[in-house]
Amino acid sequence: MKILVLCDDYWHPARVPRQGLGALTGAEFTFDWIESARDWSAEAMQTYPLVILTKSNNVSSTDQTGWMTDSVQAAFSNHVRKGNGLLAIHSGTAEYAQMPVLRGLLGGVFTHHPEQCPVTVTPRLGHPLCAGSVLFTLKDEHYFMALDDPQADVFATTTSEHGEQPGAWRREEGKGRVAVLTPGHNLEVWLHSSFQALLLNAARWCGKLL
Repeated sequence: MKILVLCDDYWHPARVPRQGLGALTGAEFTFDWIESARDWSAEAMQTYPLVILTKSNNVSSTDQTGWMTDSVQAAFSNHVRKGNGLLAIHSGTAEYAQMPVLRGLLGGVFTHHPEQCPVTVTPRLGHPLCAGSVLFTLKDEHYFMALDDPQADVFATTTSEHGEQPGAWRREEGKGRVAVLTPGHNLEVWLHSSFQALLLNAARWCGKLL
């Protein structure tokens, strides 16, 4: 399966998801990368059954201009509703609180985080998207989330000295599928075997391979 990855913003350089996704083993995926949102188009996105959004509302790491316009939001919503997948990872939920269409599509957004600290990721025991993943603790940005969709299927939580938050959820929109993973500021998180399992399972589910 061919996946389009949108990455690179001021706080989150492209090298982290490039290495993190590149480490997936046994995956049936190939990745195409867009780092500058100016290279994105709705027409090109239509050729991908799955999009990974790990990019905040910055054009790129060197251009903090917002890129998530009303028409871009509508394109994402239409793409999913027609039967495709969207997987938002970490900064793919950030700076979108005032983007109602994308926010509704994701089912919730990032609101804030404290200083980096030890964060424990707890996968939900027995959940199909948690197969191969166990509880782990690493230094990370502990994302605090506004989870808007009460029907979202939360399959992992994140906990730190600051409290507990939903750390991963999935939902359906029209004929398509959406999943959110909130950890992942640091490469060590992406490369951890338990997070790799969550990545792989979520991508497979969003791509209708699970």
